Amino acid sequence: MTSSTAPHPIGPEPGRGTAPHPTGPEPGPGTAPHPIGTHTAPGTAPHHTGTQATTHATQATCAHAAPAATPVPSTAAAPRAWLRYPAVRKLLVLAVLAAVLVPVAHSRWTSGSWPHALTVDVSGPLGDASDWIIDNRDSHPVFLYFFGHISNAIIVAVRAVYLSLLALGWAGTTAAATLLAGRVAGARVAAVAAGSFAACGLLGMWVPTMQTLALMAVAVTASVLVGGVLGLAGGLSRRTHRALRPVLDTMQVLPAFAYLLPVVMVFGIGVPGAVLATVVYAAPPMARLTALGLRQADPGVLEAVTSLGATGRQRLLTARLPLARRELLLGVNQAIMMALSMAVIASVIGGGGLGDQVYQALSTVDVGRALTAGIPIVLLAVVLDRTTSAAGERAGAEPTGPWPLRGLPAWAGAALITAVVALAGRAAGALSWPDGWTVAIAEPVNQGKEWMVDHLYSGVPAIGGTADWASAYVTWVLNPLRDGLQALPWWAVLLVVAATAWLIGTWGTALTATCAMAAIGVLGVWEPSMDTLSQVLAAVAVTLLLGIAIGIAAARAPRLERSLRPVLDVCQTMPQFVYLIPVVALFGVGRAPAAAAAIVYALPAVIRITTQGLRQVDPSALESARSLGATPAQQLWQVQLPLARPALLLAVNQGVVLVLAVVIIGGLVGSGALGYDVVYGLAQGDLATGLVAGAAIVCLGLMLDRVTQPTARRPGKEA
Repeated sequence: MTSSTAPHPIGPEPGRGTAPHPTGPEPGPGTAPHPIGTHTAPGTAPHHTGTQATTHATQATCAHAAPAATPVPSTAAAPRAWLRYPAVRKLLVLAVLAAVLVPVAHSRWTSGSWPHALTVDVSGPLGDASDWIIDNRDSHPVFLYFFGHISNAIIVAVRAVYLSLLALGWAGTTAAATLLAGRVAGARVAAVAAGSFAACGLLGMWVPTMQTLALMAVAVTASVLVGGVLGLAGGLSRRTHRALRPVLDTMQVLPAFAYLLPVVMVFGIGVPGAVLATVVYAAPPMARLTALGLRQADPGVLEAVTSLGATGRQRLLTARLPLARRELLLGVNQAIMMALSMAVIASVIGGGGLGDQVYQALSTVDVGRALTAGIPIVLLAVVLDRTTSAAGERAGAEPTGPWPLRGLPAWAGAALITAVVALAGRAAGALSWPDGWTVAIAEPVNQGKEWMVDHLYSGVPAIGGTADWASAYVTWVLNPLRDGLQALPWWAVLLVVAATAWLIGTWGTALTATCAMAAIGVLGVWEPSMDTLSQVLAAVAVTLLLGIAIGIAAARAPRLERSLRPVLDVCQTMPQFVYLIPVVALFGVGRAPAAAAAIVYALPAVIRITTQGLRQVDPSALESARSLGATPAQQLWQVQLPLARPALLLAVNQGVVLVLAVVIIGGLVGSGALGYDVVYGLAQGDLATGLVAGAAIVCLGLMLDRVTQPTARRPGKEA
């Protein structure tokens, strides 16, 4: 990525304090060092690795004396000097294209909206497809002998797991979870598992928790199998990997509400549709990580196995898969987390369990009931995350801990203890959690919500209430941004997208981003897409401002990081619907609550990535800066932030993706635009409206991904 702070072509100007590099040739674009202590603008420090940054800083600091005279090139040579920078050449090419294409577009299409002549109406074909599915769902062989068998298999599997959990009883299930966590992750995680399952019972959510656990067990198993097969194909074939990438991108970015409708049309309302919708969302991470692990296998080990005469199948089973064990377990971990995040959305089409409790609470704005059902989802996510993460860290090593047995005898002992506890519970008649052992938190939570609404919604001295904040945010941020994007000529939007994507990536990146935006116009949803884009951009700006600031503070204060970790865990695993309920109570219905929920949901990822990136900065670079007398602020702006630039760019990318996901769900609380179209399509059975809006959201996500994540360039080739 080329820097926007290119050095002056005719040498340093007097009084700026920018000493030239004392030795060696003139640095290339974006590598001119800034001395520590000079008045440079924040964020303009160059990107170096290791001690190179501080070495340059040392040389520049030692050169505070009168700079050596440098030859001043002639005026005619100055343009040539500027042409050495790739960013300048790209801008010149874009200027030429704009000079040729913009007058033509302006003469034919002067309106800011997408021209009707360039749209394609897909409602007819989609309506015909919807009618055919409805007419043939009960008689066509495809539905009877293919989809019907899949549906029956899912129902049988979920029912078998659910009945097994009920047969174990609350004591046996808790014992099984505790022993499994202890065997895999140690005594501390075992204690967390025992406490989490006990908390689910204390909240009066034992039966819904078992329903969700049974649904998630089948969905995660199917996701791991499907994702593993796709990842295996992508990891063994580069061509297959390239073909699968857009498919996996679409599966992850496409809003769940968009593909819930076709799933319901084929499988009907109930458990099969909920499981399959979860698989579509949870399988891509497993596929990506499986392919990554197989492709990153040590070439030396593979060559040694090949030299011994191993076949392709033997190389896969004895070398590639064992070497990719950590990535495979991480894929299982991510599939579990994604599946649990779909628990509430799956309840919309009959998934039941905890998600159904949260969804029903949303319709009545019952914060206490939603929190009562949301906490068990968080606890399940924490237990499964800690257990699978520990399994990935200890891959290939024998588990440690207070276990008298190892290997298969230890697993047999855990199974025996579980059976004994379950039988004892059945003998005592304690299959379901006792009603007398529950704690009702819904009423106190609702009372707290009412107090907050009464005291914070309006009339707060000096700062105003949450209703005033929401109104100001909509009036001064969302409305001007939306009106500006909708008034901007469509060809100007395409040009800005192309310029931004090309400046930070390659021509392929620019072409992909531009085609994605053009596809939105072709689908005929340009104006609602600009509305959605304005909501995403505004929420992302707030998310990055808060997230990077908190991440910097956490990276510089380990105690703050430790105290933030449980808060971030809760915010990241709590279902998005739970966020919508309190923000609707505090901010009212509209675009503001959707933005607030998106910010809360995306903040943890931005904070974590920023903190991790700053902590991974080379300690020798910081030590060199401190030895030169750099202040903490100078270390941050001139060493840490430049060296953590890849992590910061990843934080931006993840913030955009997560905000987009929740802004779409905000269609349920009045955010309008594409989110409303998706929800309306599902509620009314309008396949055309729902799928077209979903496809537009995919295109928006693809464009935002390309303009926020620089594309790696091939060595020796200039972008």
